[in-house]
Amino acid sequence: MNSINRRHVLQGLAAGASAAALGGPALAQSGGKVVVGTWGGDYARLLTKNIEDPILKPKGIEVLQDQAGDAPRRAKMVAERRLPRGTVDIHGLSAANMYEMNEAGVVEQLDFSKIPNAKNLLPTMKYPYGIGHIYSGNVVIYNPKLISPAPTGFKDWLDPKWGNKIGFIDIQYQSIMVAASMAATNGASMNDLDKAKEVLLAVKKAGARVYPTNEAFAQAMKNEEVGISAIWKARVVQWQDAGIPCEAVSPIEGIPAYVSGFVIPKNAPNKENAYAYMNAMLETAPQEAFAVDMGYNGTVTGLNVAPALQKRIGFTPEEEKRLKDLDYGFLAKNDSAMKEWWDKVFKA
Repeated sequence: MNSINRRHVLQGLAAGASAAALGGPALAQSGGKVVVGTWGGDYARLLTKNIEDPILKPKGIEVLQDQAGDAPRRAKMVAERRLPRGTVDIHGLSAANMYEMNEAGVVEQLDFSKIPNAKNLLPTMKYPYGIGHIYSGNVVIYNPKLISPAPTGFKDWLDPKWGNKIGFIDIQYQSIMVAASMAATNGASMNDLDKAKEVLLAVKKAGARVYPTNEAFAQAMKNEEVGISAIWKARVVQWQDAGIPCEAVSPIEGIPAYVSGFVIPKNAPNKENAYAYMNAMLETAPQEAFAVDMGYNGTVTGLNVAPALQKRIGFTPEEEKRLKDLDYGFLAKNDSAMKEWWDKVFKA
């Protein structure tokens, strides 16, 4: 549970500026195609809008998206590991799932000389096996009309007194259990699953509701069916823009970081174009566009984001000190057991 060090971020800013002044190697473009494994919905649409059409298409690179949830795409990566050529060139995954796929031995150890724009990556967003594309933090979301006084953290969210105004998003089971562990230990541990289960069973008994998707939960917030939960801060910004009554609170126990990034399978058939895709996503224009379109923070230095927007999507210096890296090794080892308990016990 290592803090994302603000000093490292500032060092990254300085290093990025120096590297930019020195310039970097030219990235060869040979046309052809690249198959991108990604989630569907807005993210896929914005990849096309901000990266694929304006940057890669003019270079003669045809982009094909393989849209699916991360679980089936990870399963396919593992299933194809013995093939000389896989079916996907580059996959979008959370940092936790990037770690898992690296542990499974199915992803490339990156040659950063093929990603000139990686010189601008924040140190915390550069992995030997992948790069961070966008990031946010897990915060408490609440409707001030329904929840008063304002919550201060995960413990306040997971208070049985809110009864059926407590909401959960089914696909967020992993981050929910991390938050519950932090609530039970006052931020001392993300990994105390036994205490997390006690907290969650108490709110289940109180009438907490579970929604299958982010979209279903958003509708419930809009209808005032529920009034409090936890979600990535970027989602809060999106829902505020959509007119949903909600506010965000950075939890006092700590702010678990969410990083969405990309890896290249070892047997990717078009590795050069996969590298070109990575380089394109780190250009300034698409990084700034994702901040505007999705409310996520960019992962490179030197971005020009409007101060009002930065205040909504980012974190204060004090909050940045509370940003926490997830324990990816622990999550990879325990994910199956967490999902089984969630499905068979909590949702039963």
